[in-house]
Amino acid sequence: MERIDRQEAFSGTKAIADALKFPEDGLVGWMQTHVDGFSGPLSISQFKGGQSNPTYQIEAAGAAYVLRRKPPGTLLPSAHAIDREYRVMAALGAAGFPVPRVFGLCEDETVIGTAFYVMDKVEGRIFWEPHLPKSSIAERTAIYDAMNATLARLHSYEPDALGLSDFGKPDNYVARQIARWSKQYQASRTEEIEAMTRLMDWLPGRVPTAGPARVVHGDFRLDNLILDAETPEIRAVLDWELSTLGDPVADFTYHCMQWHMPRSDSGAGVGSLVGVDLQAFGLPPLAAYIEAYEKRTGFSVAEHADFYFAYNFFRLAAILQGIVGRVRDGTATNENAAAMASQVRPLADTAWRFAEEAGA
Repeated sequence: MERIDRQEAFSGTKAIADALKFPEDGLVGWMQTHVDGFSGPLSISQFKGGQSNPTYQIEAAGAAYVLRRKPPGTLLPSAHAIDREYRVMAALGAAGFPVPRVFGLCEDETVIGTAFYVMDKVEGRIFWEPHLPKSSIAERTAIYDAMNATLARLHSYEPDALGLSDFGKPDNYVARQIARWSKQYQASRTEEIEAMTRLMDWLPGRVPTAGPARVVHGDFRLDNLILDAETPEIRAVLDWELSTLGDPVADFTYHCMQWHMPRSDSGAGVGSLVGVDLQAFGLPPLAAYIEAYEKRTGFSVAEHADFYFAYNFFRLAAILQGIVGRVRDGTATNENAAAMASQVRPLADTAWRFAEEAGA
């Protein structure tokens, strides 16, 4: 199998897939009402990246916007939470956290066929390979430090201060996530994976006691960030679909999975640092990266790291299985989605390896 170039495959836009087209007339009228300074006509293309909520670039009168919508068709329960994405970005933007400015949420499905929201298009760079092959050593070091600091900053906010005290149930976050993704995995399962079955049995009884609840992103990684065109500054954090109130250590260890991520022969799935000479590339060892986050937040990560990695690899396997299920159902938003089927089993096996390290 020829390996895809992730940077080329997932960067930029493409023609809209037939299954994801929508009537433009209703959108023009909505934007004229809700987006200051908007003037038509408009042209629409679809971003190559993204697997869950279809994302579009809208260009009109010299301005550029981004539209995120629920996909058409039958959806898994509680998935594709457009309204929650919109709410958390509005709250964090008001607090000065780097997110795109949002203009409005439309839950009237008669406008384009599904609920959607519109936000600014933030200019900058998105990197799809975690080892940043075209960057300098100094830039790689600075970008990783910026990622660490940005996630630590998110986890420093008290939900009440953001107006998000009711954004999720603050207690038993990991236990509820295990239950949620177990159900969604079973709903989209296409083959029997023994490690997933063992994990669904083992994980619920091993959840550590969590610290204070914080806003958790749920999918914080390099390719969900827009960096400044010239500097390591993070200009925007994207893709808040899985955000809620929960355990910040679970959120941080999800971000750390790239150090252990099984490499994909196809290049689909999630980027990996496995096999990369970290020192030569100017990238931090995982232990040092964890220590930097612990110093910034005061949260303890290393003590229960094996459990959290088992949980997070299980969770990601279930998320990718959901994409495989959408391929089966004909509602996948990315032509590389089918290749992700091959990643589910390695992710599950990695999760079980960490479970065994934690005493399974």
